[in-house]
Amino acid sequence: MYRIISLIPSSTEIVCALGLERYLVGRSHECDYPLSVKELPICTKSKIDVDGSSNEIDASIKNILKNALSVYDVYIDKLKELKPTHILTQSQCEVCAVSEKDVEEALYIFTELKPKVISLAPSSLKNIYNDIESVAATFGVEDRGRRFLLSLQERVKNIEISARNTYRPKIGCIEWIDPLMAAGNWVPELVELAGGTNLFGKVGKHSPWLNSEELWKEDPEIVIVMPCGFNIERTIQEISALTKRKEWSNLTAVRNNTVYAVDGNQYFNRPGPRIIDSLEILAEIIHPEIFNFGYKENGWRILAPLI
Repeated sequence: MYRIISLIPSSTEIVCALGLERYLVGRSHECDYPLSVKELPICTKSKIDVDGSSNEIDASIKNILKNALSVYDVYIDKLKELKPTHILTQSQCEVCAVSEKDVEEALYIFTELKPKVISLAPSSLKNIYNDIESVAATFGVEDRGRRFLLSLQERVKNIEISARNTYRPKIGCIEWIDPLMAAGNWVPELVELAGGTNLFGKVGKHSPWLNSEELWKEDPEIVIVMPCGFNIERTIQEISALTKRKEWSNLTAVRNNTVYAVDGNQYFNRPGPRIIDSLEILAEIIHPEIFNFGYKENGWRILAPLI
């Protein structure tokens, strides 16, 4: 039967949501949800010191990529041992997770390994839906996939309808603190669905570097900080790189105590089923008078007392 190795957290979550967890035989070092998958063998590791500062992590990644190297190592012997029939990976970002190229290079060494490599490439909400459909079709659970997708889309529709005629505040979403980067891909779409006006980044496009002058000029009414790979506590540790700038205190969001940290690791930067949880988090933040899904403290936290 199937022997699946998932090398990105989002695909692991998709596999499990479709009722296929029993076929998982391996995972990446970052796959940690649902908690039961942490019992699986790890097949990858990062070359980056993730305990460094935002700036140090960025510099390390750029140095590795400059030399045309991968940010990740794939444990080739572990792949050979686990004998997968399918490997799930991605081609969307060389930095965020193990890529299709990494997997192909690893498999090239062992020509007797002939697993099917499924490469996901989400850059929008529609792409995420398509990836769920693709995984469901690959493993013969199309009906289950359709039902699951309908349940996700119903949650989205309910938020969109409730937020449709509300005031739409200007929202600045920050995906990296130092150097400054805005959130792109699916995040601008989520902001609009949740009843906000997205200021930076475009739907379906990679997250852009953000000039601080642009941030001061656009003056968002709400700032949401969601660094890729960081939980709320780690974001709070790093936030001073942004808040120490003299212009920061003049932002409308700072003066109105509407600056928030969200869990970018578990939610916003995982293009799988919980991207809809991310939408619900945004809805709570942007329109608390309408929405309360219970994510406060665990999924998001106001930063006003800290800045």
